[in-house]
Amino acid sequence: MSLRGKTLFITGASRGIGKAIALRAARDGANVVVAAKTTDPHPRLEGTIFSAAAEIEAAGGHALPVACDIRSDAQIEAAVAAAVERFGGIDVLVNNASAISLTGTLTTEPKRFDLMHQINLRGTFMVSRACVPHLVNAERPHVINLSPPLNLDPAWFAPHTAYTIAKYGMSLCVLGMAEEFKGRVAFNALWPRTVIATAAVQNVLGGDEMMRRARKPEILADAAYAIVHRPVSYSGHFLLDEDVLAGEGVTDLTPYACDPALAHELVPDLFV
Repeated sequence: MSLRGKTLFITGASRGIGKAIALRAARDGANVVVAAKTTDPHPRLEGTIFSAAAEIEAAGGHALPVACDIRSDAQIEAAVAAAVERFGGIDVLVNNASAISLTGTLTTEPKRFDLMHQINLRGTFMVSRACVPHLVNAERPHVINLSPPLNLDPAWFAPHTAYTIAKYGMSLCVLGMAEEFKGRVAFNALWPRTVIATAAVQNVLGGDEMMRRARKPEILADAAYAIVHRPVSYSGHFLLDEDVLAGEGVTDLTPYACDPALAHELVPDLFV
């Protein structure tokens, strides 16, 4: 298996899970389009599109950093055009960019509601829409949405209805587009079984203690790497990282734990 010469378009690839997926592909010599908003260092968020691109190049890949706010149709179109001009096409799309607010109905401000739906649902739909005309020309095209399995248990809605709807919107894109483009482009959803050490966990969900009971983003990178090597007929699935790796023969997940001493005391992620 190798992604040498393949082009990945990854939203939100300046840090966290998106960057981890980019670096895994870079080790094969892949081309990676870093489509994200952060162009200047942020006081609370690690990395920019340029620092991520430098890491990708250092890992053996070829990077194209593109400033892209996926709430903007014009920026999406420009980013996709730049990717095709630079690398000749797109083989894999990873819809990773996301916004989170675990707030109840009465405490979810309108601007926060709009942000989550503009990025999670609308952004995913529009980036997919822009990339599919190029993906259909690839040898083994794949789209991976970082979104959860669909589960209508009210327990996943009541604490944060707005966020759940926004994330499930990404999953519904998988459901619909997998059927719409069946046999031409594979669409799958990937989600972690445990909390992943990202800026959202550090700054929103639980701080240092939660980070110690999380796994590294590399577990999702390795799972995504396995998925994109599967045939185009492998489509319409809602996958957990552990299950994907088990299918590849990986059963010892201790190396992915942020704190190996707590590898058996990890915090489950939402929706699982």
